[in-house]
Amino acid sequence: MRRGRIVACVVLAGIFLAALVTSLGYSLIDALGPGPGFFPFWLSLIGLTLTLAILIESVRSRETTTVNILPDRQAALQGGGVLVALAAAAALFEPLGFRLTMLLFIAGMLWMLGARSPFGIAFTAVAGSFGVFHVFLYWLKVPLPTGAFGI
Repeated sequence: MRRGRIVACVVLAGIFLAALVTSLGYSLIDALGPGPGFFPFWLSLIGLTLTLAILIESVRSRETTTVNILPDRQAALQGGGVLVALAAAAALFEPLGFRLTMLLFIAGMLWMLGARSPFGIAFTAVAGSFGVFHVFLYWLKVPLPTGAFGI
């Protein structure tokens, strides 16, 4: 487990370092405020710092216990269900549009992951699909797919 954490930290540090170097090619500030390199710079710097802290902690630890990292049956089924639902949502975006796809996706995900309140599932699915569509289309002026039904 310790060796795996060290390898993961080294790989993540490389990714964050590459993102940090790339973000330096963009301006951090422009006339309106943060420039295109502002968020990538700070996110990669924070990620690199946290990864290095975990790496140092992992190298210094003398962990000898073994941990079973494989998920149990229920967790594996839920993880597989999430992947299937994501693939289905990606396939349904164009024909059904954002609102209907997200309505089905959010309701299905909440039910699959254990939510059992019909009102809670319905409210969250409607707010997450129609509410988010409204915010993006009318407030942020970002068009999202409407699908064949125009919904």
